[in-house]
Amino acid sequence: MRSHLTSATGATGARRFGRPRRAVSQILLTQLAIAAGVAVLATGLFLAPLGSQLDDQAMRRALAIAQSTAADPDLPTALLSGPPAPDGRVQAIAERVRRATGAEYVVVVDLRGIRRSHPSPELIGLPVSTDPADALAGREVMEIDEGTLGRSARGKVPLLATDGEIVGAVSVGIAYDNVRDRLVGAIPGLLAYAGGALAVGALAAFVLSRRIQRQTRDLAFSDIAGLLAEREAMLHSIREGVVALDRAGRVRLVNDEAARLLGLAPGAPDAAGRPLEELLGPGRTTDVLAGRVTGRDLLTVQGSRVLLANRMPTEDGGAVATLRDRTEVEHLGRELDSTRGLIDALRAQDHEHANRLHTLLGLLELGLHEEASEFLTEVVGVHRSTAEQVTEKVHDPLLAALLVGKATVAAERGVALRLAPATLLPDRLVDPGGLVTIVGNLVDNALDAAVGSADPRVEVELCARGRTAVLRVRDSGPGVPADRREEIFTEGWSTKLPSGHRERGLGLALVRRLAQRQGGSARAGEAPDGGAEFRVELPEALR
Repeated sequence: MRSHLTSATGATGARRFGRPRRAVSQILLTQLAIAAGVAVLATGLFLAPLGSQLDDQAMRRALAIAQSTAADPDLPTALLSGPPAPDGRVQAIAERVRRATGAEYVVVVDLRGIRRSHPSPELIGLPVSTDPADALAGREVMEIDEGTLGRSARGKVPLLATDGEIVGAVSVGIAYDNVRDRLVGAIPGLLAYAGGALAVGALAAFVLSRRIQRQTRDLAFSDIAGLLAEREAMLHSIREGVVALDRAGRVRLVNDEAARLLGLAPGAPDAAGRPLEELLGPGRTTDVLAGRVTGRDLLTVQGSRVLLANRMPTEDGGAVATLRDRTEVEHLGRELDSTRGLIDALRAQDHEHANRLHTLLGLLELGLHEEASEFLTEVVGVHRSTAEQVTEKVHDPLLAALLVGKATVAAERGVALRLAPATLLPDRLVDPGGLVTIVGNLVDNALDAAVGSADPRVEVELCARGRTAVLRVRDSGPGVPADRREEIFTEGWSTKLPSGHRERGLGLALVRRLAQRQGGSARAGEAPDGGAEFRVELPEALR
């Protein structure tokens, strides 16, 4: 994948399909646009209610001034003491309050709506420009309105005499220009905060875009999409299994060939995100893929298949494992071993046959015709009796031929191979090939173990119990320690050196897998006369 990415960017980093905009540039511009939009939106959302808040504050301030003015006990007395006058007591009180509070105006009116005070003295004695009915009715009023002095925030309250009777009203106004000035004055600060937020967002966007640039290797989105499409096509078309894992050991990808080799559903649609142990179950295959067993070209057995696995860690802490099917190679290797054994046996037989012919020729030349006849009868009878003994007890032709061949090889290796007295297997096997593989592996291992013992021998027992086939193979070798009787069925476990064309440690693993595939079992124990005994039971093996 890395080489593919390198070829896509080119030596100068500028070569792309149609020269589209780089992914990092698009992401940076998008993030800047989002940051700017958020800053503008936040500023607008803050300014929108700010005007209303300032209006409300101005009206409440005007109302508070009006209330405090109306609470002056001298004001009702001054109002009732005489007619309107620019130099009257009411005007003096109102102007004092106006100057002290900074209000635009403080206007006191009587029950007829006639001004008794005003910042413009010439308007005293004239009716007010806005209706004072609500205030004269005893209600407090807050509003934004136009008057003789322009637009203002107003507060109106009734003016009460000492006996509680309404004698007039007090209206206080705050110039609306002050409110607008406060609003405009707040905008620079808001823009400064928005600009700072935008700068922080732009810096974060730049840092994030640089990280994305490194992770995407400065590719454009079209390049990434093309690479992903090519990767999917490549992974699912190659004839090698690929399994990708994340750093937690969960499956990220299983291509079609890996699904087939591992016995999963086509395409493994439910594999992504699941742990290996949950997907494959415990065993050597899971340990190899998870990295608990290290090395190159590791052999493992999954179902009835022999797989060759390699695992390569990735930069993010995960791994990619590749699987190749070695089942046919292993079968060919075992057939080659058997063929070599038969060739060796034939060579030995040829040498022995020449010796026997020389012996027979010598007897004839010496005129010992009766001795020559007895010698020939004995030689032919030994081989004939072995074949007849096997075919009488084992009626399946494949198994019988295998045992006759193994007996010849055993004889040449100095090992006595015989059938147990209880052996009797009818010609009703459902899967003769599977049982041939099991018997061949167990007999080969038994011959290897028996060679070199004091009385080298191997005994094979094959019998039927209903529809169940039972196999026992005993040898005179050193046996299997009790604490190793399960370990020997693990892939890769072997006490023998590897041959030139294949690995060791798969025979017993295949035996157990073939037995379990048919619902049976395979286990090791101790033979009655010492040595090892392997017992395999295959339910439903007979028709």
